[in-house]
Amino acid sequence: MGVQYCSMEILLNGVILIVSLAALLKGADFFVEAAQRIGLSIGISPFVIGATIVGFGTSLPELASSVAAVYAGASEMIVGNAIGSNVFNIAASLALVAIVAGNVRFEKNIMNNDIPMLVLSAFLMYFILYDLDISIFEALILVAGVTIFLLYTLQDDEDKIAKSERPKMRTRDIGLFLLGIVMVYFGAEYTIDSAVYFARAFHVSHHLIGLTVIAFGTSLPELVVSLAAARTGSASMAVGNVMGSNIFNSFAVLGFPRFFGDIKINPEVLQFSLPFMIALTLLLAIISITQRITRWEGWLMLLFFAFYLVEVLKSI
Repeated sequence: MGVQYCSMEILLNGVILIVSLAALLKGADFFVEAAQRIGLSIGISPFVIGATIVGFGTSLPELASSVAAVYAGASEMIVGNAIGSNVFNIAASLALVAIVAGNVRFEKNIMNNDIPMLVLSAFLMYFILYDLDISIFEALILVAGVTIFLLYTLQDDEDKIAKSERPKMRTRDIGLFLLGIVMVYFGAEYTIDSAVYFARAFHVSHHLIGLTVIAFGTSLPELVVSLAAARTGSASMAVGNVMGSNIFNSFAVLGFPRFFGDIKINPEVLQFSLPFMIALTLLLAIISITQRITRWEGWLMLLFFAFYLVEVLKSI
């Protein structure tokens, strides 16, 4: 009976993980849909919507699950979640966008603001995590970083939509916005609870669970939104989405949870996953000099992602 009970318990937690993750992702989808329409209604350009509203909105699952991890006593997942999500966004989401859309040309010169901020956020993450501790002061620096990026990007929007072309804001948009926040909150709480259960049941570290299951699961909104944008010819929004999401992950997903409690950091993060994320960010910066991403560059990034998966799974 003990084995049967254990099997039923594993099955139940598996169902909870799937349902809660689905609620988390669908909630983020509602949030993004509503926020995107609200952004268009006030004249924000598609790229800036991708880099701010959509980018940050699709990163809500990472932020919500990280805060939930602090309360669940599994804060070691947080750093793995942020790093794993950033790797997934570049080497999987953006790579697939390039493969699906072919040559992705940037409608905005991202070398002036977005790429420098992306590279800065990656290196800042390294220096903050180097001593295996995130202080309250460092958390404030991270929050200040994401605030500066948000304000500067909105202020630097040169392609605002004319008033005659703006869609009207609807009551439904406000409702979806609020419903999305509620679904994200409860979805994150139960996703972390079930993930903690599996980490204990199979003797896998919280860090590794955060680096893989939680990171890839919470990054699905970025993948879905980016591919949808690429198919409809809005590749610039997809690029903005990935860059905004990564900047948000590096700053906010590490910074905000620190105000709710201490964050445990696995020393292994400095040996492979974090240096790999920085190298991947620099690769994207080099590719972006030409103001486009070609299909073969997309395949190259996808190859890097396969290598990353193999290396991470070796530690199980």
